[in-house]
Amino acid sequence: MNRLGRKDNETLIEMALATDGEDSNGPLCETISNTESELPSNSEINKRHQSKDSIFFRDGVRRIDFVLSYGDDPNKEEEKKVERRREFEKNLQKAGLELETEDKKESEDGKTYFVKIHAPWEVLITYAEVLNIKVPIKENDIPSTAENPLDCMLGPFRLPEKVMHPEPDYFTAPFSKSRQELYLIENESTFFSPSMRNRIVYYILTRCPYGTEEGKKKFGIKRLLSNGTYTAAYPLHDCQYWKKANDPNCDNERYTLYMEWARFLRFYKEQPLDLIRKYYGEKIGIYFAWLGFYTEMLFFAAVVGLICFLYGWFTMDENMSSKEICATAIGGEIIMCPLCDGNCEYWKLNTTCESSKYSHLFDNVATLFFAIFMGIWVTLFLEFWKRRQARLKYEWDLVDFEEEQQQLQLRPEYEAKCTHKKKNPVTQEMEPYLPLTSQAVRFCISGTTVLFWISLIIASMIAVIVYRLAVYAAFASIMENTQTLQPISGLLTPQLATSVTASCLNFVMIMILNFLYEKIAVWITDMEIPRTHLEYENRLTMKMFLFQFVNYYSSCFYVAFFKGKFVGYPGKYTYMFSRWRNEECDPAGCLIELTTQLTIVMAGKQIWGNIQEAIVPWIWNWWGRRKARCNPENLYSRWEQDHDLQSFGALGLFYEYLEMVIQFGFITLFVASFPLAPLLALMNNILEIRVDSWKLTTQFRKPVAAKAHSIGVWQEILNGMAILSVVTNAFIVAFTSDMIPRLVYYYAYFTNEDSPMSGYINNSLSVFQVSDFLEGKEPKNNSENFLTCRYRDYRYPPDHEKKYLHTMQFWHILAAKLAFIIIMEHIVFIVKFFVAWMIPDVPAEVKARIKREKFLTQKILHEYELNKLKQKLCECKTYENMEKEVIATEGKVELSQAM
Repeated sequence: MNRLGRKDNETLIEMALATDGEDSNGPLCETISNTESELPSNSEINKRHQSKDSIFFRDGVRRIDFVLSYGDDPNKEEEKKVERRREFEKNLQKAGLELETEDKKESEDGKTYFVKIHAPWEVLITYAEVLNIKVPIKENDIPSTAENPLDCMLGPFRLPEKVMHPEPDYFTAPFSKSRQELYLIENESTFFSPSMRNRIVYYILTRCPYGTEEGKKKFGIKRLLSNGTYTAAYPLHDCQYWKKANDPNCDNERYTLYMEWARFLRFYKEQPLDLIRKYYGEKIGIYFAWLGFYTEMLFFAAVVGLICFLYGWFTMDENMSSKEICATAIGGEIIMCPLCDGNCEYWKLNTTCESSKYSHLFDNVATLFFAIFMGIWVTLFLEFWKRRQARLKYEWDLVDFEEEQQQLQLRPEYEAKCTHKKKNPVTQEMEPYLPLTSQAVRFCISGTTVLFWISLIIASMIAVIVYRLAVYAAFASIMENTQTLQPISGLLTPQLATSVTASCLNFVMIMILNFLYEKIAVWITDMEIPRTHLEYENRLTMKMFLFQFVNYYSSCFYVAFFKGKFVGYPGKYTYMFSRWRNEECDPAGCLIELTTQLTIVMAGKQIWGNIQEAIVPWIWNWWGRRKARCNPENLYSRWEQDHDLQSFGALGLFYEYLEMVIQFGFITLFVASFPLAPLLALMNNILEIRVDSWKLTTQFRKPVAAKAHSIGVWQEILNGMAILSVVTNAFIVAFTSDMIPRLVYYYAYFTNEDSPMSGYINNSLSVFQVSDFLEGKEPKNNSENFLTCRYRDYRYPPDHEKKYLHTMQFWHILAAKLAFIIIMEHIVFIVKFFVAWMIPDVPAEVKARIKREKFLTQKILHEYELNKLKQKLCECKTYENMEKEVIATEGKVELSQAM
């Protein structure tokens, strides 16, 4: 069906082109000429008499479905561009579209031409059938579900019914030209919504030829935009966003969306998803539905995370470990080994008093509970979203929609670049294809490029690690020897200072690499020449996600799973590149540093993202229309206003999804280290919904409507990250936090039954004899003649026969960590799979309504066909008439095959 639809469409255009070599004054040209002769000329209608918000041709009747713009180009390419435009516009007219050009003298800047495009009824119904567009056949008479008893409590969050449900609910069926009387066609000019109309016109624009260059057939508005023949192609907004249009024929949906959805003061209100879908199409509607649902589910994770954080806050003063570190008699008497070789001095444990207290905020018993809770939460989120998505598919007539016709059809770029053809085994027709050898070469180049850039990211991360190691000694030396830093030395430790500066440096490098790779990813995906739009998006998505996964998370993985794990011990430290000593964790653990890293990267990305999404387009738009504000309103037309807006682009929605999925990774993969991450994400997303809606409604041209029945490949990515998050959080609790060592000490190695955790700090620090330092590695200054120092590990003391080897307690703790990982993973996975099994993907009520609607729709169609057949039998009184009809039908089939 999909391939057939594409063939029909190409036939329409090619049939029109076939007349080009015949009489130029043929029937089609004559019809166009007659139509244009009946319309008022430029001299008859003054532009000043046209409303500023007019979305119609000069006759005030034909709606503008699309606009093309271009300007004069004085270089040597101008003649070629003029010829391309002439051919392209002539072919558009042969395809049935109607054009009206605004001269540059009438434009605000005096430089830009505007070609307005209108799709008449015959074109709309032809391509509605090609694109399998569903239209109403009868108002839905299935009783609505019972109201939720909590609806009265949700009143303040509700929007008016007219905004939430702008259209009645109908039974729908795919449009067919031969069944026009079946559909509820009250007014031909409004039967197809503006989003449907611009979809149809854009479909024609992407496939309309404009000539032959270098022996190859050239076609499609995308190529004309890329080579500068046209400067822009876009559908129109229906009015100003801050006030309604004067024209009573305008729906003013943009104004309604701005007032009820795009303003931040409406942040507590529900989203008008049906209106979003009607104005922007299903693809954008499903994105905002997913973003809204994700934000709602974040509320529950944020509340639990806040409770866990408050538990750590209220129990901070009761934490025995920080008490012992801060105590003068314990932490003040424990002399720690130097933090670096040579320049660093011995230091007292109680200098880390403040950081150990704050570490307890995130490293406590509640951390374990929250890690398990988030493993279950992410499953509930994904399962409930499937149910929400199934309900939207039913409500938006997407049940029988597998993938959009445009996506399953060949990309124009694929057809243009693939000169080889082979027979399709299904349709038995010749189709373009890319030879296997060419595919292999392209994939090799693509894979090599991806690996190179991932290696570049890893190299940049290693550079940041080297920075950490290089400046660590400097920070330690400065903070120990500078009196002015003594008041804050308890809070700002060398470890923390190094972590904060390295995190900021890492964030800057992430942003730079991210910008560069976006260009590279698009380039290598174009080079692969994917066959369909769906393949193109999926390949680009996987490349960008893989890159950003490594780019954003590599530093967090380093702090969580590598820092402080391969340090060695005094006298036998481990060195990177045989030069820089590996970093140690704070005596209170590495978790606080992971929290710092996560907070800076996550918060920095969200702040930068909002600046990039909202402020940058606003500045560009302000700069572009600064002159127009001085002109009278009636001289600045609707198409000029929209021309000065930013282009949303074919990948605009892709970047929105990517931003949210990366955030999803932060709040799931590393949430055990930062219970407040869901709260930060919640606050960001409340702002994100309004920022996205504001920029889409006010700062961008109206995107071309597209259909989608799901969030696509992002669903699989989210599922993969949900499974990975269980593993990462189990490892964070086991190896990054101090939870397991404390529990092992509490149950097996305690020395005081009245206070089992007392003595833990002394137990977790091993003893090193100063005389065992290697030459040149000992501190240059030992004015107090320390004989021993302490370090974080479980090793035998220097006077033991197993000197500096790991103690049995170390192996007990390691076994407990591994056992914990296995037990936690199994518990969470069992609960996840049980929850997923218990919650059906499609609600039973929706299944029943789908079946009922299918039954009633088929009944309506059957009754219609039966009535048509009866009418036909009554009219066909003679065998001769029936024979002629059979001959005509056979001729029609042969003509279709020939076309």
